[in-house]
Amino acid sequence: MEQTATADTKSSVAPLPEVFDLLDGMPRQRGSATACAAAVPAAVPAPGIRFPRVWRLLPTPTGTPFTFGYAALLAVTSLFATYASSPLVNALYQASSTDVAHLVREPGEVLVASALWVAGGFTSPYVACFLLVLTALERRVGGARTAVVFVFGHVLATLATEGTVGVSVLVGDLPGTSLHRLDFGISFGVATSLGALAGLLPPWLRWPMLTLFAAMLIDDLSTFTDPMTDWGHLISLAIGVSTWPLLRRWQRTRRAVA
Repeated sequence: MEQTATADTKSSVAPLPEVFDLLDGMPRQRGSATACAAAVPAAVPAPGIRFPRVWRLLPTPTGTPFTFGYAALLAVTSLFATYASSPLVNALYQASSTDVAHLVREPGEVLVASALWVAGGFTSPYVACFLLVLTALERRVGGARTAVVFVFGHVLATLATEGTVGVSVLVGDLPGTSLHRLDFGISFGVATSLGALAGLLPPWLRWPMLTLFAAMLIDDLSTFTDPMTDWGHLISLAIGVSTWPLLRRWQRTRRAVA
């Protein structure tokens, strides 16, 4: 009896249609997807502080063309200053100096030329700062705007310091030779860029970075080795901080376009 009932039941079930030729169009199976997800965990980033990939800290030709091209130019001029004859290098330094005498006669030329050299050579700490700071800034606001920030700080800080020298010579506080003081390099632009970048960073990184850099500049100023240049660095940092509202607006625009 049991065998008969079983046979009758089997015979009463309609045969399934052939579906071997429909498998390509079948939807994803829920059970299989759940099993795969359980077997292979998804690569979800850990919560908390996220650190950038190392390669993004340095300039690249496609990712940060302004910083990469400028760094290559500085490398060439630094190699030239290392291996060329000292009289020729000193003559070029003098011709590129943004001292008061040159600024009065040919301001545009010397403001550009002075930013083509690195004071202290390519091993200067400001070179490492240049690479890291300008790369980070360019990745956030773009190459053209990074160039604007750098040039803005370089020009304003130079005019502020050298203008003070000129006034001091006029009132008799400094000798006339101060009108020809050697002044060139990228440090004013780098300090401005660092101050500007700080406004785009999270607070846990912004304030320690600003505090450490400002403390270093104040320490340099306290030694009174080159007070005008040291004041120029502090002025440059303040100029960079003053650009925070504009840079944040630029960053929002860039993200919206992206």
